[in-house]
Amino acid sequence: MTEFAAYEPGAYAKEHIRITPTTLADGRDFFYLDDDPEYVSGAKTRELKDPRHLAYRFANQLNAAGEEVPYAAPEMRRDPLTGDWIPMATARMNRPITAGPGATAKGNPLAARKPGDPYQDGEVPDTDYNVVVFENRFPSMVRVPGRSEDITYVDGNPLWEKKMAAGRCEVICFDPNEHGLPADLPVSRLRTVVEAWAFRTAEISKMDGIEQIFPFENHGAEIGVSLAHPHGQVYCYPFIAPKMEQELKHTEAYHEKTGGNLLKDLMNAELEAEERVIMRNHSWVAYVPAAARWPLEVHVAPVRDVLTLDQLDDQERWDLASMYSHLLKRGNAFFDKGDGKGMDLPYIAAWHQAPIHDSRRENYRLNLQFFSFRRAANKIKYLAGSESGMAAWISDTTPELIAKRFHELGDVDIAD
Repeated sequence: MTEFAAYEPGAYAKEHIRITPTTLADGRDFFYLDDDPEYVSGAKTRELKDPRHLAYRFANQLNAAGEEVPYAAPEMRRDPLTGDWIPMATARMNRPITAGPGATAKGNPLAARKPGDPYQDGEVPDTDYNVVVFENRFPSMVRVPGRSEDITYVDGNPLWEKKMAAGRCEVICFDPNEHGLPADLPVSRLRTVVEAWAFRTAEISKMDGIEQIFPFENHGAEIGVSLAHPHGQVYCYPFIAPKMEQELKHTEAYHEKTGGNLLKDLMNAELEAEERVIMRNHSWVAYVPAAARWPLEVHVAPVRDVLTLDQLDDQERWDLASMYSHLLKRGNAFFDKGDGKGMDLPYIAAWHQAPIHDSRRENYRLNLQFFSFRRAANKIKYLAGSESGMAAWISDTTPELIAKRFHELGDVDIAD
């Protein structure tokens, strides 16, 4: 296997996963993660040359008037009322949308290349793959060589700080089947996805300017997914995201007051209460938090104290793949449309892991926060006045009712 700056494969990955790096035609990083034995052994190799004729990703562009202008790099501005940095990426307005009523393109840029297909702007050079990771062509944040990252001011007024949004955005395609669902993937493929999360966390943590690494998955048109392919993303912020900042404040204050770890004590308290624990195996516990906001919300925590995804050992990575598979399947069965078949649940799966440089990281703990906007088979939880205007959540259910429904769908103890 190729040697990387920080990622070190465990025993399983050394034997069963091969990571092959290459570069796309416009200069973006691309990685194949193969679990097919023929590719792992080297009996077969992947196509590394991107046949598209793409301009260099940071080349000058033409504006609406046909004039050549510098690459429109994302910038971010700080909200003086909250201290939050708000990235602004105008180039994303041009990204292809192939799902839902707002579709603007045919084909699927996340699918393997199809020779002869009229849509020839796919991101994968080969005609097949297992799992792939690559830099987003339309990033919300990106470091641009040669551009200053110093703070300046909007309209020259120091009230409004601004700077380059010098982060990084990557895409992870979970499987080549563009019509498949993550819930239907075999556990062995999800194990490769877990390895991809760990691989990218390890490598990106050594890149300059990155403060927080956020792997996540958006699934379903209601969530706003623009490409209907089983995939996730990794956002690498040059700041601490607002939700993480709030969690760090509370975990740090709890540690200073009690000497304990708030996230660990929350998991142990849920285990003691029992009622809201919906799944557990050797390495992981899944529970509905006692103050759940969403009509379907589950937090997944490791039994062992772990800060980041790359710190998981082989057993924990396998157990995570197993639990994630169960969670997705039970999520799809959660709402009954009357035919007993459930539904393709729209959801967000958000990995919260310790920030890279912040001193408060040692009192944090890795956790997955999984939730859905759906509150019934035919109803969506809209974030209206109280939620959107004041971030004051009003729940339409209780955590105990959410957990009760999950208990109806399967045993708490699942196979490792």
